[in-house]
Amino acid sequence: MPVPPQPARPRPLGPAAAALLCLGLTSACASLGGTGPSTGAIRSAQEEGQRYADTAIQVLPLDAELVAELGRYDRAASFAELFGDGGISATVLAPGDLVDIAIWEAPPAVLFGAAPGDLQLGAGGDLANNTPIPRQQVDEEGMIAIPFVGRIKVLGMRPEQVESLIVARLRRRANDPQAVVRLVANETRTATILGEVASSRRIGLSARGERLLDALAVAGGTKQPIEQSTVQLARGTTRAVMPLERVIADPAQNVRLLPGDVLTVQHQPFSFVALGAVQRPAEVPFEGGGITLAEALGRAGGLNERRADVKGVFVFRLEDRAALPALAGPGVTATADGRVPVVYTLHMTDAASLFAMQDFRMRDGDVLYISTAPGVELERFLQTISSTAFSIVATANAIQRQ
Repeated sequence: MPVPPQPARPRPLGPAAAALLCLGLTSACASLGGTGPSTGAIRSAQEEGQRYADTAIQVLPLDAELVAELGRYDRAASFAELFGDGGISATVLAPGDLVDIAIWEAPPAVLFGAAPGDLQLGAGGDLANNTPIPRQQVDEEGMIAIPFVGRIKVLGMRPEQVESLIVARLRRRANDPQAVVRLVANETRTATILGEVASSRRIGLSARGERLLDALAVAGGTKQPIEQSTVQLARGTTRAVMPLERVIADPAQNVRLLPGDVLTVQHQPFSFVALGAVQRPAEVPFEGGGITLAEALGRAGGLNERRADVKGVFVFRLEDRAALPALAGPGVTATADGRVPVVYTLHMTDAASLFAMQDFRMRDGDVLYISTAPGVELERFLQTISSTAFSIVATANAIQRQ
């Protein structure tokens, strides 16, 4: 009987084809990219002692207690908490101030001669002589000079105290003397406003007690949009910075100014960076009033549902060491400017995390990172290997047929 033809056995790959296959698979593995560190790599950064700027990275879970601590720190750094509303400070005289002085003497005038036009009714209905004194400037020693009174020290005194002092000095020499002292130019009760305003200047502080926004109005307002402006208030050695939009929205932050205060208005566009498995990786601007983590995710388009790891939501921040008790421990080091590299982690599989997202405030310069789910990397690997292997086998068969 005739022997049926046997199917041809596939020829084994030659050395060149096998080398080509190995090279192709190696290239395929090397070509697998990534969006950043995995969830596990970030969560183990603190245990492995990873460092930034010679400072250990702290990994902290984002929960209600931590969010509350950060909220208390933000409030403690506000104008209302740091400077308060100390009320209206007393108007006292200091070197450089200008004062007008007028002295009344009841007739018959003894010290001050009376011209007909200078006679005025006194408190009791009698004619009194009004004698103006040349405008006086408080000298560097805090002194002024008044005829028949001499040089008197008025440094640190209120105008009414100077009036009483003048009357006391004249009582034995003038007939029922009276005095009025009026502060014309107060060179020491001033605050300074500068920066991104229409007109940088010094403003005088009157008895009504000017507030921060009053000074801004006197300076002509801001040059830049309000939502992109910050205000720095420096008082002595204390300094604080707040978004102008927040000062306007919260009347408690519109504090009264004190002599010597310096206001600096700065143009500060706020933004955070969204990276990883989000719909739109980008630098995302936000208003000076601030946004929450939930709003930040929304502005980045939300999680990429095909790639994102819902257990891998992270916020990278250089946090002030005083912001959290966990950062004030002896084992935590800080950078030269007193900040600690912190990674805040969030499990979106937990329903409570959605509430934490609504209370956690983003800050300028934060990095929002969503890691890629492990299954996505495996799927990409298998797809790449499969497509690469088929291509290499086809190429190898073509080589063998030649």
